[in-house]
Amino acid sequence: MGVNVEKVLDRAAGTLLGTACGDALGVPYEFGSAPYDPRQGPESIGGGLGDYAPGEWSDDTQMAMCIARVAASGVSIDSPEGLDAIASGFLEWMAGDPADVGNQTRALLTPMLADQEWTEGAVAGIAARMTQRARALHESTGHTAGNGALMRTAPVALAFLDDRERTAKAARRIAELTHTDALAGDSCVLWCEAIRTTVLTGELVGPEAGLDLLPAPRCEAWAALADGSWRDGGPAALRGNGFTVTALYAALHAVEQAAEQAIEQVDDRDREHAGASEDTFRAGITTAVAIGGDTDTVAAIAGALLGARVGVAGVPAAWRRVVHGSPGMDAEDLTRMAGKILRA
Repeated sequence: MGVNVEKVLDRAAGTLLGTACGDALGVPYEFGSAPYDPRQGPESIGGGLGDYAPGEWSDDTQMAMCIARVAASGVSIDSPEGLDAIASGFLEWMAGDPADVGNQTRALLTPMLADQEWTEGAVAGIAARMTQRARALHESTGHTAGNGALMRTAPVALAFLDDRERTAKAARRIAELTHTDALAGDSCVLWCEAIRTTVLTGELVGPEAGLDLLPAPRCEAWAALADGSWRDGGPAALRGNGFTVTALYAALHAVEQAAEQAIEQVDDRDREHAGASEDTFRAGITTAVAIGGDTDTVAAIAGALLGARVGVAGVPAAWRRVVHGSPGMDAEDLTRMAGKILRA
């Protein structure tokens, strides 16, 4: 079966747009910053923990752009040079005093800046030093399975679309720059495989498709994903989504609810096209935000996979028009960046 290059490009752009729009729509409601009415759905009103402007994305997409820029540059993101560029990008972003930063990321990057391990531009060997520092932090705290690696992983899925093993290795390696716990790397591997396959095929694929990419001993930690028992507790069990595993399940719940709603709204003749619409994306983000907790991150994670399914036109135009954020980008810039990544 041949691949329609234009459609693949559209779905890749949808991935980045979905991340950014989900992020911006979750920002106002993060940890109860503003009251949320699920009947009305999320609005791009800004605010949140970082006093963001309406439609502005937060650290989730900002850090994802650090990865995307390197992927778009033509430097392999899994090469020493690429990893150094990504790590340097994280430090440059942190040096810019972002409005909102995850606890794990702050605890790692702030001391590196204080110790002047990074000055400007891509610093040779910085990725190895960052990874080493992340390991030391893990050894001292035992808590490095936050959702901060998963929230930014979507661009990794676009870098090597034809190579699932290489994508998986890159996802884990980039996660380990800041998050040493194997669960953080696992979640990035699984979500990247879902995005990668969905972009290629146009069919919604879940993260369980990537279980075979995990080392055999790691699969036991994801037994609930394999057998579906993660669904047993319902949305209430997904509110502790600062933890990477729960964040993945919360995003997956939102994606599944949107897909089920899309199927219910069409007859059998249209089922092959079900899910590729603004209604699908809107339903998924509405569900993601309704879960509560780290709403911008869950919506960004879900938005990446939803965007991979629906493409650019499936992300509501009203949301695309206002979405923007650091480093001085908007929806058109995200679309162009996706094209650069695929052509690199």
